This record gives sequence, C-alpha cells and structure tokens, in this order.
Amino acid sequence: MIAFLRNRVRFLDTSDLDDGVIFLRLRRTVSARPRVNQYPTYLFDICQKSDGVAVGRCDLRLGHNPFLYYSGNIGYRVYESFRGHHYAAHASRLLFSLAHRHNMDWLIITCNPDNLPSRRTCELLGGELLEIADVPADHELYQLGERQKCIFRYDLSQPAFR
Repeated sequence: MIAFLRNRVRFLDTSDLDDGVIFLRLRRTVSARPRVNQYPTYLFDICQKSDGVAVGRCDLRLGHNPFLYYSGNIGYRVYESFRGHHYAAHASRLLFSLAHRHNMDWLIITCNPDNLPSRRTCELLGGELLEIADVPADHELYQLGERQKCIFRYDLSQPAFR
C-alpha cells in the first residue's frame, strides 16, 4: 500500500501543497518506529498564501492500524488568533492529495466529541462518521486523559478527495 524501501517510506516532494489560500511548509519527516507507535509522518506549518505567516500546524501519518484508528491519519491545530477561516479544512484537503500519492485509499481523522470546531471541520470535509468510540485504556491517548473520539473516514478513491 505504501512505498517502503527497506522498511522505510519514500517521502515525496511536498512543494506543490498549495491551494491558493494556504500552503503547507514541510517542517520535517519522521521515520517509522512501530515499537513506540510512531508511524511515517510528515509535519507541516500551515501558512497563509498572502504573506507566508504560519497560522497553525498539521501532520499526515501514513498507514493503517488499530493505534491510528483512534489517533487518525491527519492531525491539525490552528493558532487561536487565526481560527474561523477553515484553514484546517484547507490543509486537510492538501493532505488528502499527498496521501493519495502514497497510494492510500482511505484516511481517518478523529476529534474529541466536545471539540465542535474540529468536528465541524471533519463534517465539512465530507467524511463519514463511523462512530463515537471509547478510547482503549492501553492507548496513549487514554493516558493523556482522552476517553472518546469521533472517528471519521474519508474514501480517497472518490474524486472529491483528490
């Protein structure tokens, strides 16, 4: 499913992740370390196209497994003073295209049920709410105090997600 080279992902060029409103500036990539639940990951700044100012951060975690079911393939955080402009949705759409280039057919994005702005972003992106799931006690999110996650699935084979 993902291009592994000797148990490593071949990270791709990301200089084209720009939608005219924002662009994603690669901060770094992280190689897989499955023993510590670290999966191949791209880490980005979300930047305004108009002036290059970083308005938040996002990441794309490659692959599928029970750990990522609760953590999600995409994470995002928009800095408080920049909220309300749908920057997380813009960034997620760009990450959909990157995931598709990694031959991923679907993605999971999760949020806490009471995080209404993030939940609205997941809905605006057109995902299917699979469930509101209890986080297993052995998951690191549980150790951080998180007890439930809304689990949204995005079928990247659909033209709307490319």
